Amino acid sequence: SRIAVELDGHIDARFRHRESRRLLDSLAEIRTFEHKYYTHGEERCTTYVNRMINASTFAGCYHSAREGVSAMEFDKKGIYLASVTNSGCLTVHDFETLYCSLYGPLCRIPDDSSNYVLHISNSMPLCAVRWNPGNQDEIVCSSSQTDKVLLFDIGYVSSAPTEVLQKGMTKFHGFCSESRKGLTDLAFTPDDKSRLFASGLDGAVYMWDRRLSKTHCVELTALLESQFTSVKLNMDNRTVFGATRNGTIHVWDTRGGRASAAFQSHNEVQPLSSVKISTLLGKIASLKEQSNIVSSEILSIDFNPSCSYQLAFHLDDGWSGVLNVNTFSVSHLHCPPPAWLEGVDSVLHKRKATWLSTSSVRKL
Repeated sequence: SRIAVELDGHIDARFRHRESRRLLDSLAEIRTFEHKYYTHGEERCTTYVNRMINASTFAGCYHSAREGVSAMEFDKKGIYLASVTNSGCLTVHDFETLYCSLYGPLCRIPDDSSNYVLHISNSMPLCAVRWNPGNQDEIVCSSSQTDKVLLFDIGYVSSAPTEVLQKGMTKFHGFCSESRKGLTDLAFTPDDKSRLFASGLDGAVYMWDRRLSKTHCVELTALLESQFTSVKLNMDNRTVFGATRNGTIHVWDTRGGRASAAFQSHNEVQPLSSVKISTLLGKIASLKEQSNIVSSEILSIDFNPSCSYQLAFHLDDGWSGVLNVNTFSVSHLHCPPPAWLEGVDSVLHKRKATWLSTSSVRKL
């Protein structure tokens, strides 16, 4: 197979999957980068302080509400790595500089400010970070504790965001508590740097067009009890998918279609379709015979970059799979043993999965 690939340059799907499996089997952790920076003079940042508090209070146990990297993303060229933490730190590293500073011949101390391009410590936890595909100097962040989207320009040395977007009057305004007004995930439209989507805990996904206003212009609604955890756009950049804590995936078509008849106002769109993952899993006879299938929170969803109809999902019980969005059926499923069998408390660990960009392999 390898000789055939080298001769004609065509990679057979079976060969690609087999070699991808070998690649995954060979992966191992080779380096770790601790977050232990200063903010002002000798003052440590909140992420490092909270980690020290947890170590003394919880006898070294991980406590997800206070510490941990909640999201990270490379820019288009793979040069800069942006990350956010549950303690409220936004950090941008030149990855090569970071790696060489810690493991190169001229090692620096880990909290040397030259290790990062940007480091901002906020008072609220951050749960999502994205690079603007149309402006790679711009980063956006969101928090599950506020209804604002923060935009930062890495070209400016400032702890204040260069722009703040926020929700305007919403369908569920006045019905939700403060704890459900936050935004959990973000998604840009690749072909338009001005349009941005954010998933909300109050039962809707919001869209901003920065050319029009700093408040949202479109509200993709679901049921009030829906609490969205993740949002993704299909390859057509017009179909929006949102995942919820009750295990449901909602779909909206921003071009209209059937949903256009359900417009309740000029900026409100009803779901085109909705599907509950546990219901789909219950249709798999062999799985139903062996497992007690219950509804689980969807922690993340992500489209396969090499197959536009495959939407991967990861559940908080450790299961993950692939949803065929053309047929709304589960085509792949991974069901590891429950965490308690291995003595792991998975409740404290919220994992986000992603596809490897060069092949149809999903990695946690």
